[in-house]
Amino acid sequence: MRRAARVLLYLGTAGVVLGLGKYHAAYIGHYDFTNSFRFAWAIAYIVLLALAAYGVGLPDIPRTTRAAVFSALGSTVAAAVGISLLQLVVGSSLLPRFVVLGTPLVLVPWYVVCWTLASGARSLQEDRDRIVAVVSLEEADALRSELSQAPEKPASLVDPLLLADARSDQPRQRPLVESVVRNGATVVVLDREAQGDESIVGQAAALHEAGVRVRTLTLFYDEWLGKLPVWELERVSLMFDIGEIHRARYGRVKRLVDVAAGVVGVVPLLVALPFVLVGNLLANRGPVFYSQERVGKNGVTFHILKFRTMVSDGRALANEWTGEDDPRITPFGRVMRRTHLDELPQVINVLRGDLSIVGPRPEQPHYVRELAGKIPFYDMRHRVRPGLTGWAQVKYGYAGTEGDAMQKLQYEFFYLRHQSLALDARVIGRTVRSVVGRGGR
Repeated sequence: MRRAARVLLYLGTAGVVLGLGKYHAAYIGHYDFTNSFRFAWAIAYIVLLALAAYGVGLPDIPRTTRAAVFSALGSTVAAAVGISLLQLVVGSSLLPRFVVLGTPLVLVPWYVVCWTLASGARSLQEDRDRIVAVVSLEEADALRSELSQAPEKPASLVDPLLLADARSDQPRQRPLVESVVRNGATVVVLDREAQGDESIVGQAAALHEAGVRVRTLTLFYDEWLGKLPVWELERVSLMFDIGEIHRARYGRVKRLVDVAAGVVGVVPLLVALPFVLVGNLLANRGPVFYSQERVGKNGVTFHILKFRTMVSDGRALANEWTGEDDPRITPFGRVMRRTHLDELPQVINVLRGDLSIVGPRPEQPHYVRELAGKIPFYDMRHRVRPGLTGWAQVKYGYAGTEGDAMQKLQYEFFYLRHQSLALDARVIGRTVRSVVGRGGR
């Protein structure tokens, strides 16, 4: 099927250029296309388009629809610009503009169709990176667990090797290389100890030259899992720039986006308020709003606003983690949590500057004191403004224990390391998909 997709791509390229040329000759220019000099230049244009498509990897290399569209657009436009520049140099209209400009309009969707055929022919195993990792048994178990959940890039651990099994004192013995070849691995991962072994690094260098990707364990977590491993948090916590601190323009634009979103968010808040008032009377008697102290940017505390979802007899103030099925949640409060209606009043916090749309979720002060005493560099998350949603929320979800807090911190460090408007947009998109797809928590 992939070979057929390639053939169809090139046949389609020839068919479109020749078809448009023939149409122009018959109905617009009134000349014999096949016997004119333009026929030869049409062949040259076909070759140029084919080379451009091959250069961007169509129809095989793109891995997403977006990448396929951009590749198709880029290759056809580049070919059109190329033939146009050639015409400019020659000083003659080698091909009609109808053909030169019309070809990309037709070929972009055709190229995407060919890419779809080619990508559909790949099996799940072909799409999945195959990993050989030189790690400890504990790290191998952790990798398997992480890769079985929702990695940023699909991959499978095909052969975990201990340090002793991967290294060799004999030049002709290369166990790491043999494992990669035997398992058809596409990526080699080395933990910190393996990176210090000359024989393993030498084998990894040979594999790298052969086209196999090589990553440290930290970089693998970052690229494939979207987090920083817990054992690396302390070591790398100061080794990267944070957008809100080190890029002033990003911080200002982010704040403008927050204010705009906050203003827009006031509308659904006002629309929802009457329904919440009625719901409170029926199944959630007590105050409509709930205010709780949270830790914000630079450790400054503020009061977060929500529609109340728990009983109002004082039990909701107990210093304990809130579970997903917490018995203190009222029936109507459960509905609001599942629809995220309870979060709407936080647009006021956004407008006041307490919250951003995207950032680490703010915690209560006593939790922060407790976790900061147990988790190295936990306070790093307070260098940026907390958010309504965040990378940790869309990747991990609800945190109800100290172990969950540790897991989420690994994702929050990833966010700090890569903080940008593009990542913020990605988080917002995933949040919308999560809410629409499976409701709230």
